[in-house]
Amino acid sequence: MFKYPSPKQVAVLSALLIAVLIFLLLIVFREFRGYSYDWLLIATITVLVFIVSYIVFLFSIQRFLYRKIKLIYKTISEHKFSTTENPGIKNIEKNTIEEVEQEVLEWTGSKTKEIERLKELELYRKEFLGNVSHELKTPIFNVQGYIETLIDGGVDDEKIKMLYLQRASRNVERLSKIIEDLEMISMFESGAQQLAYEKFDIYSLVLEVIDSLKLLAEKSNIQTQFKTGSKSGIMVYADKEKIKQVFTNLITNSIKYGNRGGQTQIGLYDMEKNILVEVSDNGIGIEKQHLSRLFERFYRVDKGRSKEQGGTGLGLSIVKHIIESHRQTVNVRSTPGEGSTFGFTLRKSSV
Repeated sequence: MFKYPSPKQVAVLSALLIAVLIFLLLIVFREFRGYSYDWLLIATITVLVFIVSYIVFLFSIQRFLYRKIKLIYKTISEHKFSTTENPGIKNIEKNTIEEVEQEVLEWTGSKTKEIERLKELELYRKEFLGNVSHELKTPIFNVQGYIETLIDGGVDDEKIKMLYLQRASRNVERLSKIIEDLEMISMFESGAQQLAYEKFDIYSLVLEVIDSLKLLAEKSNIQTQFKTGSKSGIMVYADKEKIKQVFTNLITNSIKYGNRGGQTQIGLYDMEKNILVEVSDNGIGIEKQHLSRLFERFYRVDKGRSKEQGGTGLGLSIVKHIIESHRQTVNVRSTPGEGSTFGFTLRKSSV
């Protein structure tokens, strides 16, 4: 009748069965043994037997189920229960076997997802450690090689000495930059990085960044300009220096990975409470399988070309942390051979 009967239903059926048996026994005794039971007494005894049986059965079933369900809750719950606390079973009548089964299935599903997530994190951790090791190893080995050459006699040759000292210095600077970037990311992730909010003109800030990267753009013969329809004079409320770093990283990447003679375009679009910023290029583009991991630390789409272009491999990860610390979003769209567009939002100044 019921796939998952409740304790009350079981108690009612059991008590009814006992009451019917008692009723039949009383009828047998009355008809065939000569007992002078009147119908009122028989009805009264039957009702009392039903009530007492119902109470006993209900108590016993609830007690049994409580103990069994409590074991289940102890298994799937992260909360420690006291000896008198009902573990989530405020009313056992509302927690039938069906509902408990559903909770267990949900718990199993959540644990499965958690395990899969932990496996992903473990894989990410291994990749990150490998990437850190690789990124640090190259400049360290270079510096070591230069120093050993100088020790082995190169220091006596003024031309070799200056050349190797300059190369060693560049590699030390690279190491220092990697450590600084890692420290910044760590501060963002721990919440220790404080933002200095202020009101400023986003259009003027972009012009400032474009001017600072003018020589790099000219070297690659890339034009850097605003997109048609970009709004000027829009005031935003954010950390100006951090947003400047975001623009510097994105525009630098678009120049480095753009096609020679191509374009880098910056779009500014009013979205009422927010402003949408887009940095686009018509460069080599990015394959779809790389897009979801593009903002990971040290992740490189083309490792060979990335190393040639320099950088720490942390620029986009820093961009993501800066934008998300402003409680905004950053995304990327790209088509191989056509170019890429990085977009993010910022809150407009209310005054």
